Amino acid sequence: MTSSETYQKTFLDRISDSLITALVKVISLFRREWVKKNRSRIDEWRLMLYALNRSPIGISGLILGLLFIIVGILGPVIAPHSYDFSFIVATGKYEKYYLAPPGVGGALLGTDDLGRDLFSQLLYGARVSLDATILVLPVGIVIGILIGLISGYYGGLVDETLMRLTDIFLAFPGLILALAFSSALTDRLTMAIANSPALTSLISFLFAVRPNDAINVAPILSIIIALWVVWWPGYARVTRGLVLQEKNNVYVEAARALGLNTGSILFKHILPNVIGPIIVLMTLDIGGVILTEAGLSFLMGAMMKIPDWGAIVQHGSDYLVQGKWWLVMFPGLAILISVLGWNLFGDTLRDILDPRTRRSIEFKIKKGRGKKDER
Repeated sequence: MTSSETYQKTFLDRISDSLITALVKVISLFRREWVKKNRSRIDEWRLMLYALNRSPIGISGLILGLLFIIVGILGPVIAPHSYDFSFIVATGKYEKYYLAPPGVGGALLGTDDLGRDLFSQLLYGARVSLDATILVLPVGIVIGILIGLISGYYGGLVDETLMRLTDIFLAFPGLILALAFSSALTDRLTMAIANSPALTSLISFLFAVRPNDAINVAPILSIIIALWVVWWPGYARVTRGLVLQEKNNVYVEAARALGLNTGSILFKHILPNVIGPIIVLMTLDIGGVILTEAGLSFLMGAMMKIPDWGAIVQHGSDYLVQGKWWLVMFPGLAILISVLGWNLFGDTLRDILDPRTRRSIEFKIKKGRGKKDER
């Protein structure tokens, strides 16, 4: 009997079982002996999903996170109007559509000072936030993990050199450093996009803009590159600390005794055993990237020609004193919901990946209560 058979399964548990079964089948197509050797790991995956299913906060966060991804992917497709569509230009009715409140003339969330549909702007802005997250996190994670693994495993002079380099980046306020890099890079990126048809096509596809507007994405790309510079130190620090705890364990000593090379020890033995906290940090950082990118675009609002949540808030703040609350409230809510969802999911994931706290989520009881009930 597997550990999953000891639970009274809910509807979500059955969905989880189907997902695990499908994943196992895909893996077995490439590695036939993997299932036999990893049955305990598969059962552990099931228990983790059962724990998530028993956490309303975690499920709520996951739903909000998936909603952000879906809107980011499909937003430009389902948007009722293009990002540069103006009711004023289309209808010629200036008074009606100038800073129109929600619900006027088909503008679900109102319009801005150019008569553009705010709802469509937010849907296009979701694509920008999603692209920023996808482009920033993998680079920061890979760089940080590599530096952390090397630093923690080798120690000595290597550790001192890499950690002092990390300290230099951590000594600067991240937002200010990113703002400085992004401001310096914008003009160069604009020239690079203008002189490269291939880059223009790629940017048009990724950000769902017209080819002739691709150069206007340069400020957003500069923010993304700037975030590469400031995002890796946190992962380097966390990974180094975890490696220091693991590198003297018996399984690492056994791997050395068997003559395995350093790469195999780091990536096949140590990294899988320290990946849990890194995954939690990555999940929480999704919200962090969304918030930081929005903050930088807010500060660079005058340079933003493409819809971005932060830039929309900055532009709308000029009219807040006139009572045009929808220009700030709705993009602010979009940022709030997206960041909150990933934070809730990441917080639950932290408990799920820790075996000491996972069981209390599975059974909806406090830690240690089960022992009292057994008595």
